[in-house]
Amino acid sequence: VDKGYQKDLEITGVGFKAQVQGKVLNIQLSYTHPINFNIPDGISVETPKPTQIVIKGIDKTMVGQVAAEIRDYYRPEPYKGKGIKYVGEHVRRKAGKSVAGAGGGA
Repeated sequence: VDKGYQKDLEITGVGFKAQVQGKVLNIQLSYTHPINFNIPDGISVETPKPTQIVIKGIDKTMVGQVAAEIRDYYRPEPYKGKGIKYVGEHVRRKAGKSVAGAGGGA
């Protein structure tokens, strides 16, 4: 109870970044508009680096819920690995399309 709970999120992708402005977390992802996430009371959010989000609070379920909501804006995708993931989370990568021949069809 003394130190509370903490979740760390990591943003991967070109041009993806986050910053805290007052009680709002601004997240720039590959969308046409920035995402403004209102930070609930009892939760503190820090961005030590533009690609790192640290969520702290006393209530374990609130910390986990806020982390899950932020992660849901852009879940890590398996082909390039872009998105928001927990620190230490392993994203299983898939191979993309492979070119069989240079001819085409018919």
